[in-house]
Parts: sequence; structure tokens; C-alpha cells
Amino acid sequence: MDNTGFMQSRGKAVERSLHEDFSRTILRRFTKALEDFRLTERGDKIAVCISGGKDSMLMSKLFQEKLSHGSEFEAVYLVMDPGYSPENRAAIEKNAEILGIPVTIFETDIYQSVYNVGDSPCFLCSRMRRGHLYSRARELGCNKIALGHHYDDIIETILMSMLYGGQVRTMMPKVKSANYDGMELIRPMYYIREDDIKAWCAANSLNFISCACRVTERCNGGDGANGSKRAEIKRLIAQLKETNPQVEGNIFHSVMNVELNAIIECKFNNERHNFLEFY
Repeated sequence: MDNTGFMQSRGKAVERSLHEDFSRTILRRFTKALEDFRLTERGDKIAVCISGGKDSMLMSKLFQEKLSHGSEFEAVYLVMDPGYSPENRAAIEKNAEILGIPVTIFETDIYQSVYNVGDSPCFLCSRMRRGHLYSRARELGCNKIALGHHYDDIIETILMSMLYGGQVRTMMPKVKSANYDGMELIRPMYYIREDDIKAWCAANSLNFISCACRVTERCNGGDGANGSKRAEIKRLIAQLKETNPQVEGNIFHSVMNVELNAIIECKFNNERHNFLEFY
């Protein structure tokens, strides 16, 4: 079998695994998020944003599977190269070929721009990446960008906001862009667990890049996760789960079950409201 045939064979196996082994844990949860939060509509053109990691690569395959059975929207599979090493760039292209994803790649110099930033380089990098994605998506005629944040990202964000930000908030399933009129960000992996994504990767012998940023390599000895606040929260949740197996679901549903009568203050549309207004 030549290389093309081998890649096609692997791609077919990946597709089968989503329908056979990971239908309940991945494929159905993807579809449920699309439906529950009305993430896609007739006439949408969605930029499916691929970083090269496991989450966004799976998301691209799920969109492709959805479209293969007929949908009323279009998708562009958009890869932004913020300054990847040649090895990481090649890995992304190889994985896209294995999965049969027709990627559109464009280049930026974001990594170089944030490398010498002393404070919050990751925050700046994230803002710059999102701005470039919105801009290129609009150039391609898209009205939405899709990001690969999953269930575990959601619950970690809730705790991070409380413990480090002093506020109650989460990653929303969809958000209207404040800077790009008519553009929207959607998160269709909202119900999918990270462990199930890892299991899908392992079952299909897929290896994706992790954080490929030189800043995190410099700060954390090559592993961008070890020293981060998010990694700290991951460990905290794992510890809590040892004594309370329901803790992850409780955190997730806490922002869907807010009792406003038991909140001292809240902010809605940038206006603050105190419980004394209604006491």
C-alpha cells in the first residue's frame, strides 16, 4: 500500500471509531451541544480553528462528519501558524492528512511578538491569536469561528475565576464578538470530556502537538502545563474528586443553576445590581 492509501485507510479507521467506539462519549455530545446552544444556523460559514492540538483536531473531524451527512452550513478548516517550529508545522500538516481535513494555513509572527513580554505573555498571545483568527475568518466569508474548548476547560475556568479573579463566570458556549460586527465565537466541544478525547487519540494511535510556544518552554522547562494556574486547578479538582466523585458535574452545573435571590451583587449588561434593590 502506498503512502496515500495508508493515510486514507487510517482516516477511515478514525471515522469508524467515532461512530462505533466513541459515539456516546464524543459524537453525540458534540451534536447535543450544537442543538442545545443553537451553535449553528442555516447559512452559517464557520471557521473551524485548528491549533494542532488534540482538541481542535478532533473538533475539525467532528465538523467534517456532521457535514458529511448533510447540514445547512459550511466550514473552513483554518490553521494559524503563529511561529511554529518546522517540526510542529509538519506534525500539524501530517495529522490533517491522516484525518482527511483540508486545512487552510496562514502565518503570523505572534510567538516572536510576545516572546520578550514580561507580564502575562499568554494572555497577550491569546488575544492576538483570536484577533488574527477573526480577521482571516472574515476575509474568507465566515460569520463564526469555532474553538475547541471542552468540558474540563469549562469547569477549570469557573474555579479559576472564583479563586484567582474573585468573580463567578465561565466560558460561554457562544459569544458575540465585541470587535468584529456580525462575528460570533462558538464552542461545540462543550460537553466532551478531556479523558474521552485522550482515549480517542490512544485508540487511533494519534499524536498531536501540545503547547508549542517558546515562552512556556522557557518558563517551565519544556512543559507549558506544569507551572500554570490551570494545571494547579486541574490538580485541585482531581483531589476533590477523590472524596466527591460528583464534584466535576457540580462545578459545571453551578453556573446553570444560579439562585439570584441568594446573590449579593451581580452584573448584567455592564450594570451592577445589589440584592437590596429587590429586598
